[in-house]
Amino acid sequence: MDYFKKYLGGENGSQPSDGADTVTKLCERARTSTLLDDRRGAVRALRSLAKGKFRVQVGTQAMEILTDILEKDKSDLEIISFALGALTSVMSEETEEDEIDIPADIGAQFTEMFIKTESNISLLLSVLDEYDFSVRRPAVNLITTLLTNKAKAVQELILVAPQGVPKLMDLLCDNREVIRNDALLLLIKLTKGHNNIQKIVAFENAYERILEIVYGEGLSDGGIVVEDCLLLLLNLLKENKSNQTLFVEGNYVSKLTEFFKVETLAADDGGWPAQKVANMHCMLQAVRALVSPSISQKERAVCQKRMNQSGVLQQLCTILMATGIPADVLTECINTVAEVIRGYPDNQNYFASVMAPSNPPQPAIVVLLMSMVNDKQPFVLRCAVLYCFECFLYKNDLGQSQIIATLLPTSAEINQITAGQLLCSGLFSSDALSTWFASVALLHTVLGKIANKETLLRVQLATSVGTAPITLLQQCMNILSQGSPHLQTKLGLLMFLITWLANSPTVASAFLSNPSNISYLTSQVSSHDSDECELIVQGAPYTSFLFSCLYSAQSCLTFIAIYVSISSPYVDSSVCSAGLCAFLLGLCVEYNKDDNEKFDKQSLRAIIDKRIGFEVFADRLSQVSKSESYALAAKKPYIFAKQADQVLFDHEFTKLYKSLEVQLLNSITKGDEDKERVANHDSIVTQFKELIRVQDVELAELRTKLTGYDVMSSEFEQLKQQIQDLKDQNSLLKTQKPGQVNGFDQPIKDAVSSEPSQSLAEMQNLQSQLDQKNVLIADLNSQIEQLKVSEQTSATPSSSESLLELRNQLKAEHDSIVNSLAAEKSKLEADLTSANGRLSETQIENTRLQTELHSLKAELQAAKATVSQLEQSIADKESEGEDLLLLLETNSEKISSMKSRLRELGEQVSESEDEEGDEEEP
Repeated sequence: MDYFKKYLGGENGSQPSDGADTVTKLCERARTSTLLDDRRGAVRALRSLAKGKFRVQVGTQAMEILTDILEKDKSDLEIISFALGALTSVMSEETEEDEIDIPADIGAQFTEMFIKTESNISLLLSVLDEYDFSVRRPAVNLITTLLTNKAKAVQELILVAPQGVPKLMDLLCDNREVIRNDALLLLIKLTKGHNNIQKIVAFENAYERILEIVYGEGLSDGGIVVEDCLLLLLNLLKENKSNQTLFVEGNYVSKLTEFFKVETLAADDGGWPAQKVANMHCMLQAVRALVSPSISQKERAVCQKRMNQSGVLQQLCTILMATGIPADVLTECINTVAEVIRGYPDNQNYFASVMAPSNPPQPAIVVLLMSMVNDKQPFVLRCAVLYCFECFLYKNDLGQSQIIATLLPTSAEINQITAGQLLCSGLFSSDALSTWFASVALLHTVLGKIANKETLLRVQLATSVGTAPITLLQQCMNILSQGSPHLQTKLGLLMFLITWLANSPTVASAFLSNPSNISYLTSQVSSHDSDECELIVQGAPYTSFLFSCLYSAQSCLTFIAIYVSISSPYVDSSVCSAGLCAFLLGLCVEYNKDDNEKFDKQSLRAIIDKRIGFEVFADRLSQVSKSESYALAAKKPYIFAKQADQVLFDHEFTKLYKSLEVQLLNSITKGDEDKERVANHDSIVTQFKELIRVQDVELAELRTKLTGYDVMSSEFEQLKQQIQDLKDQNSLLKTQKPGQVNGFDQPIKDAVSSEPSQSLAEMQNLQSQLDQKNVLIADLNSQIEQLKVSEQTSATPSSSESLLELRNQLKAEHDSIVNSLAAEKSKLEADLTSANGRLSETQIENTRLQTELHSLKAELQAAKATVSQLEQSIADKESEGEDLLLLLETNSEKISSMKSRLRELGEQVSESEDEEGDEEEP
């Protein structure tokens, strides 16, 4: 921020520059003017100044004012457009020619100032709701600029903003191509490196929209828009498991088939346009993201299956065998096919059946191997072919056997070229890189297959006319031992031989049948230092310069220091070659069948000890895994070296080396301890005696501990009896509780429930009778009223009196019924109250029994836990006692054996020592 002070005013009261004064006046006008036209004119002028040399002044003074205008003057689209344009110019990373003395990261600084107010991002997102072109496009460009300058911070603010990502996704549906294309660039920056935003974008139907644009723009023949779509697709798929699953399950893989239906352009027509190459390259990378080896095998297999079913694999193989394909597209296509078939049998079998359109037709594998062993082909293309061959053989037993079969004599046509012939020609090529490629390819044919290793021993090679054929194994060793082979040749052949010998005693015996092989390996391991100096002299790129220094007055020490400093890669590689020789020598010991008296295990250990030394041997082994080239190859299965001299190790070989390194080291060094014991037998006897005394003390302590075993056993039996009693009580409670419920509680409940029901029935019956009486009384009353009327007219008092008597009689009966009903009701209410009291008492008793049952269960669980602890303790003590007794017995046998050895060596062992040993033996 100190940089901005000179545009706001100097420290010693200096006045701002003319530009700063102009910006200040415009800012004041935009902030205080009451007329919209005045504010609009001020913002328009600020936008113009922000594009030139007054950019810093506008950014430092007007940023807050412009932000306020975005919020307060939303109704005026023109002023909003001017404000967005000014902010974009201020935060842009592009600088004009007249912008002098401006920091390179000025845009990032202004961006940081802008996003400190988190509501500003939400404000910009709300501006996107305006459909007008003059507002929406500047808003998109401003957000894109913010993402360019401060990607992580802006991504987080957009993520937490309400409907932030969906609003940006809606821009892809804008029917104006300019805004849609700008939205693609925005989304590319938004989704880069942010897993959560990638998921949201994918679930906002991104795949459908992207592929719709790609199809509409002409697929691979489309323009830059297709490339932008594919870059966005790649961002969504790369290293995002959920997005990959969504793409596969949404059946979007089948929509890629049409993209790879390419009408290849002939070389005479000028080849492919650069944009088509870029489009194809991006789509191939997207396919690789779905089948990357870093994905789990189960999930990768689902996608590989879809690739086969949808026809994507078939289209890729068609491109692979077509003519006129640019080299970089062909390289990426080979890598893609490799990962589509890697470890999936159906796809590997299909690839094995693909034939090249040649005359006569040849398998695609053979055509690719031709390119691999041809030193005229581009380096990256040859690496891709090797990777494809490795993926074809990965977990493919049938494919490995088929390649091995092409190395053996068959009845096939002589003129037919086979994969085996190409590999052998590459193995013995004068080109070191071809030898390395062929060695690694052969390495993968025998990797993990002992039968193939033994079959490969039958391969015979004719080195020249008139000479007897020799085995492939011996020819590899002849190449290593004759002259000074190139470093890549040496490492490649050693890796192949190591993989061939590993886990195969038969191959190890064949290797040991030639005594010169062991001599070569020991000389290479022991004379590493001289080889290192030779490699420096032969391989350093600055040899002429260093020799000129040597002939001048420079000292020899300076020469050596400079030479070693610039030749460190060669030194590192020479260390690796010595380590691989040591590893191969270790395999000869580990998998030795002891059928060769001259080179059995003990003899080889003695040779290593005498000529190399165990410490030097161990150091050679450890140096390989510490090298930079080894670590680089161990990271990923495919080769990503940029230069030919960087290719030294194979990925699968590093896994094999790591798995056997410690095993071989132990196999070599374990024989040294026996030799020292025999040479120092006196100290050994003393050590054994001391060990026996210590074990006697431990045995005594164990016997003391075992004394308490009986006590613990009795306690254990008592505890078991207690547990059994608790189980019996628990069973009794379980049987009593249902009885109580069924035999005691249930009758009460039945009685309580039946009595109210009976009483209610009686009450309903009496009520119905009462209702009938009431109806009868009502009828009589009506008759009486009629009689009164008739009496007044006819004067018949006798009938009136009779009716009154009848009425009184009925009324008396009614009152009697009502009184009886009231008495019965009172009685029923009393019975119901009594029944409710009995039910409450029953429920209280039931609760008490439940609590008691839970308490008994808890006690039972605690008792079981205690029993388990006691049983475990007793088992541990018994195991410890057995171990001590076994150790004591073993030591006694060792003492007897050592005494016999001592007698054989001529030492005198007294009878007292024998008796002492006999007494201590029990």
